[in-house]
Amino acid sequence: MAAPVKIITTEIVTVTMKRTRLPRRAKQTPDTEQLIKLATGLGLAGSRVEDAFWDARLSALVDRLLGDGDEATLTAALDQLYGGQGRAYDALADLVEARCESRAFLPATESSEGNPGKTFDMLLFVAPVLAWSRYSIPSGTVAAPLLANARVQLLAHVFAKHARVGLADFLFSPDQLPQSYCDTAALADRLGKSALHSRDLHLDPAQMSETANFLSDTRYLLGVAVAPRGAALFRWQEEDGDRNEALVQWRSQGGEALRPLLPGCASELLLPQAYHAGCRDADRHSRPYSLRASVAYLSTTLNLAPAGLRAVVAPFYDQQLEEYRIGFAPRNSSEVVHGVVWPLLDAEDDVADLAAQIETILREINVGEILVLDHRLPLEYCDDCGAPLYPNQDGEAVHAELPEEQADAIPRHLH
Repeated sequence: MAAPVKIITTEIVTVTMKRTRLPRRAKQTPDTEQLIKLATGLGLAGSRVEDAFWDARLSALVDRLLGDGDEATLTAALDQLYGGQGRAYDALADLVEARCESRAFLPATESSEGNPGKTFDMLLFVAPVLAWSRYSIPSGTVAAPLLANARVQLLAHVFAKHARVGLADFLFSPDQLPQSYCDTAALADRLGKSALHSRDLHLDPAQMSETANFLSDTRYLLGVAVAPRGAALFRWQEEDGDRNEALVQWRSQGGEALRPLLPGCASELLLPQAYHAGCRDADRHSRPYSLRASVAYLSTTLNLAPAGLRAVVAPFYDQQLEEYRIGFAPRNSSEVVHGVVWPLLDAEDDVADLAAQIETILREINVGEILVLDHRLPLEYCDDCGAPLYPNQDGEAVHAELPEEQADAIPRHLH
């Protein structure tokens, strides 16, 4: 998904998560026109009554398109709304995400269990884990006993007492997550059937994309939680529940349950939540985490305290600001030994004070010298290996290279 050496990938957010898109010309179909019309109505609605009217009709159309696997129509409508009709675009994007990850349903099996007509709410959720390691960060099939332990901790600390949970038996890397709205909805449906019976879903690892090796990256457990319609789904929705306490307990108890999945890794658990919101939250947290991981890594690898490092922060542009890059070097050297990409997320642009945010984090982790460049650098990559070029103290974009003796001790493609 991204060139080697990046600490985090710019594609941690898949098409179903990230709102930023480039408009494309697409053939307008009747369904596209109807999506735009309904989304415009919903975006302009001035009351909950009107919201409900547009929402019901738009939901029915989106459900049909998701069921038909018609990704092209959904993305064509979003492309045409993007930029010019912000409220309509947000309304459609929010609703498409919601219909991918949640719905109410009446299982046929419930009648035979003595609950005739009982409706359930279903939600696709993600449990992200930030991790870094000098070695490969694992992904892949999760053994049944480890999955069972994770389920116990999720039910104890994250979900409400009436909830049932079904997990996918796979630890996902960012590029192994569903890559489209329709893929996401299809996985949610499969997991929902498993969750109703408190079972887990087996995924064929041969069908998964290969994952690149990065120093710092995110791993995800995916599952579906179901609860009776109208009942609490999350622990913090209950009378005695608290979101912060749920996170504390999940990090403590859930962290122990997941630790065997990430041998040789430092890790930090984030709060499990709805799929799209959880992935966006992981993207935001992964950026400062990657800086902290890089400084810890360089301190260990170079036997150098953070105060002995220099960090150079610079904006990189194509047609517009695309990302910030941070080049690291020992303070007694001009050679950039490592780099981090800080991608823009959601509606961030060159108006946002991202450089100040990056500088604040670097100061918190005691980096000795911090240079923030205010001139634009072109979005360039190495012609030979495709790695990003990082800023040095002279304001030039250069290749990041560890000293040869340290480079030999880590995986070759981490540069």
